[in-house]
Amino acid sequence: MYKYYNPNPRNRNGVGDCTVRAVSKALGISWEAAYIDLVIQGYLLGDMPSSNMVMDSYLKSQGFTKHVIKDTCPEDCYTVSDFADEHPSGIYILGTGTHVVAVDSGTYCDSWPSGDESPIYYYEKEKGLW
Repeated sequence: MYKYYNPNPRNRNGVGDCTVRAVSKALGISWEAAYIDLVIQGYLLGDMPSSNMVMDSYLKSQGFTKHVIKDTCPEDCYTVSDFADEHPSGIYILGTGTHVVAVDSGTYCDSWPSGDESPIYYYEKEKGLW
């Protein structure tokens, strides 16, 4: 299921802040707090806050574990919507290679209906930490 979610304080959409939006949703923090956390992590690692390395390091420090999703495209493409349907509980962040989206208890939360995107990895919040 899809739910509109855009915590950007200026209600901007499509500004390249999908990582910030997903972290905000998954951790239950404001867009501003997620942005600052990712900027600090990026500074410490010498990389941009939206880079895969920064997101990976930050999410692992927050109790997430990373998993790879087997690529089944183009025959049977597994989608963000499929993932959400198969995960009715828990908090996840999915990466498609060009986009990042949060899934919360079977609902993917994004500023646009990204359900047809194909995730290639996901982060799962360890049980007991959400």
